Amino acid sequence: MQPFALLRPDNASLASDDWLDGDVFIAGGTDLLQLMKANVVAPRRVIDLERLDLRHISVDADGLELGALCSMAEVAEHPGVRAGFPAISQALLASASPQVRNMGTVGGNLLQRTRCGYFRDVGFACNKRLPGSGCPALDGENRELAIFGGSTHCIATHPSDFPVALLALDAEVELAARGGTTRRLSLADFYRLPGDTPQIETAIQPGEFITKVRVPASPMARNSYYLKVRDRTSFAFALVSAAVGLDVSNGVVRDARVALGGVGPMPWRLPHVEEALRGQPLEPATLQQGAARAGDGATGAGRNDFKIDLTRRTVLRALHTVADRES
Repeated sequence: MQPFALLRPDNASLASDDWLDGDVFIAGGTDLLQLMKANVVAPRRVIDLERLDLRHISVDADGLELGALCSMAEVAEHPGVRAGFPAISQALLASASPQVRNMGTVGGNLLQRTRCGYFRDVGFACNKRLPGSGCPALDGENRELAIFGGSTHCIATHPSDFPVALLALDAEVELAARGGTTRRLSLADFYRLPGDTPQIETAIQPGEFITKVRVPASPMARNSYYLKVRDRTSFAFALVSAAVGLDVSNGVVRDARVALGGVGPMPWRLPHVEEALRGQPLEPATLQQGAARAGDGATGAGRNDFKIDLTRRTVLRALHTVADRES
């Protein structure tokens, strides 16, 4: 780890206004410190957000609001989250370990960096870490990497569970910026595909950081589920995960939400699956037909080809779990 200076501002304006090129923000630090120790990143200054008042959890008729410094554990166990937004609670509880969930924050989890081994080992080339150096994963070890949204420059996957549920439930984030200003983005607009600039992962501008996450209340949110398929049942990243929500009335699917994790450089929404379900009777044939489309547009890179069929199976199982609650 390289030497760095630590700043500890006590309000959001100071945190943004003090930011200089090359600085990083830190909250729980569960991912950033790993990257710093491995010399994947070497900031000159680290701005600690711990003193900011961003730890509230609010649930009302309009929806859910989370301060960015709430721990993953406290959000997962909140009664209002578990009742009104079960997929969010389930996604958080499927993440990492209890110790990491106690330290990791809502905002930090949205910004977790890829677990691609080529990115995390500075002995390898990586376009995400060093633009223009190449992507060994394209023809190398890519079992856990992307089947959606990749490019010839990068097929790394976003590793977090939490934002998969958020994307399925139409969440948005609030960002603080210099001069005390704020702006809101839908989660779908927050992440960026790699294209030819895989080092740019989000829409965050210099000096900005996440302050809040908002999720609207909806029938899909109340009737939602998160399923994570992984190599082991604890402390493992998703091979494929699915967050689904259904709005069912009189045996008919009025609306649906489906998003995937572990398969793309960002959480991956499946609008074509949602459309296939919408307006159809809630019966096994409908779920089968919708899930069959979950792999549409996927492209394997060799070792990860199995994910295409696993995606369909994961979505089908998740849909059945939610549908069974309506029976």
